[in-house]
Amino acid sequence: MKNYTFKKFINDLHLWAGLGSGIILFLVCLSGTILTFEEEIKAAFSEELTIDSNGKDLMSVETLKKKLEKEGVVSSVTIPEEKNGSYAFSVKSDPKQRRGTTFYVDPYTGDYQKQQKSSLDGFFMSMFRLHRWLLLDTNIGRPIVGVATLIFLFLSISGLYLWFPKKLKWKNFKSGFKIKFSANWKRINHDLHNTLGFYACIFLVIMTLTGLCWSFEWYKDASSAVLGAKVFGARGGGPKFESAVTKGQKQLSVSEIIEITNKELDYNGEIRLSFATPKSGVYSISKTGASSFSPVTSDKLILDRDGTVLNKEIFSEKPLNVQIASLIKPLHTGNIFGTFSKIIYFLACLIATSLPITGTLIWWNKLQKKRKRKTKVISMAKAA
Repeated sequence: MKNYTFKKFINDLHLWAGLGSGIILFLVCLSGTILTFEEEIKAAFSEELTIDSNGKDLMSVETLKKKLEKEGVVSSVTIPEEKNGSYAFSVKSDPKQRRGTTFYVDPYTGDYQKQQKSSLDGFFMSMFRLHRWLLLDTNIGRPIVGVATLIFLFLSISGLYLWFPKKLKWKNFKSGFKIKFSANWKRINHDLHNTLGFYACIFLVIMTLTGLCWSFEWYKDASSAVLGAKVFGARGGGPKFESAVTKGQKQLSVSEIIEITNKELDYNGEIRLSFATPKSGVYSISKTGASSFSPVTSDKLILDRDGTVLNKEIFSEKPLNVQIASLIKPLHTGNIFGTFSKIIYFLACLIATSLPITGTLIWWNKLQKKRKRKTKVISMAKAA
């Protein structure tokens, strides 16, 4: 009788953990694959606002804002880096709205178009709820997905361990790097699970480690403690700033505020400006450089109504641990390096979706093989 080795023990844990969580992991990974290019798919099926810049000058942000005020309270504007792009204004028609509705505005004519809704919105919301809560109540679905994600983390690490051959020689490694399509379907299925799982492993580990921050409060707190910086700290956190401008002091226009922004952050990029409210009286601004290493990293300014810089945050100057903590979401979704990283994440998620299927087939084939061997032994015993 063969010794029950540690590798055999890990293999058994890998097998039964995978079989037990397979359906949940399949649904979570499938929905995650679909969500990777949500923005691009929505944009492809939506009608874009045509920009008419022929012989016209850019209208001021104040003028555009006034045109939209009949739709509701204008809370922010996003100004693209390219000159022929539309401005995106967020308008709250109801004070209870958290984010408001997006209106795309032609900065040369003032014509605007409300962000259109389609059946895709409902579809992607269903995929989001499936990915996060399995379409269940959040109190039920969130911990189920969280436990399945913990299992998936173990499966990824144990799978990598099992991928390594017993004897660490190059000739033994070669078969683990490729899929032998000339073999029978059982061998191909094994290679699809083994080889593709290896290539996707590092990305799946990143996805699981970051994804758990949404599932468990204790995990998010532990991650914050390990990093030494608060995960999701920007959600209503951070210092609060209030205007020091008195009633008689001169106040700058929005256009002048934008000029100061471009002087303080002297590079080409997209600007998102939240207008001063009666409560705080300050402008909150973020700017993302066109040549930035990541499209989700931005520098931030807080400007008073007279142009005084109350706070300035340069992303590249922040400590590494703070940078990582602020990038948990793009690290999870694949937005971290734009389209390039999204393609990699899409392929990794697609592989992750296939792993419960190929893994189950490996188990089924071994089960059938054992049954045939047992039947053969019994037949031989009867014949004797």
